[in-house]
Amino acid sequence: MKLLAIETATEACSASLLIDGAIVNRYEVAPRRHTQLILPMCEALIAEAGIVLSQLDAVAFGCGPGSFTGVRIAAGVVQGIAFAWDLPVLPVSTLAALAQEIIEVEKKPKVLAAIDARMNEVYWGYYCRDSQGLASLDGAEGVGKPAELPLRSGSWFGVGSGWQAYSEVFGQKFGKALVGNDETLLPKARFVISLASAMYERGEATTAERALPVYLRDDIVRKPSSS
Repeated sequence: MKLLAIETATEACSASLLIDGAIVNRYEVAPRRHTQLILPMCEALIAEAGIVLSQLDAVAFGCGPGSFTGVRIAAGVVQGIAFAWDLPVLPVSTLAALAQEIIEVEKKPKVLAAIDARMNEVYWGYYCRDSQGLASLDGAEGVGKPAELPLRSGSWFGVGSGWQAYSEVFGQKFGKALVGNDETLLPKARFVISLASAMYERGEATTAERALPVYLRDDIVRKPSSS
């Protein structure tokens, strides 16, 4: 399998390439520079692998939720590649990618991923490790105030910028049900790859025109007019 993945939904910008089981990565924390970085990252990975884009089996991206601009960048880049080379697309939740790193690397079975959504809210999703070691969504993803998140039974590990922004609220809400957290971890294309490759094998790829961003929130924050 040859699969290219990108993730730009937060301050981190990353690209990963899977070729027959081997994965190579590019990753940089660079707010507001994603448009300058992501295409060169992809081009470098493809060149180093000695292949061309037409040889890919599919392209994947972190489809959100996250920064409105960042999510749109990822969707636009992947759609452009997919349209140009007639490739299928694998949209992967940014929250799921966060949870996958904790499940895959830290071996935690239950993860609550939360990304700061501004406006005193977080994007959130509960994930459990399935039989293949992949992040499986428990319920549905949502957006809302940290104190109003629904509770799930069991012990959970928290991950994402939401835990940094609202650590006190989360601590009070979850108490002993919280077994730890990593508030500094940002999503990576490397873990989009883990989930996307399984999706591809299950036949869950979609077309370029259906590869859309996931915002969860309908209202976009706009600066007030100066007039």
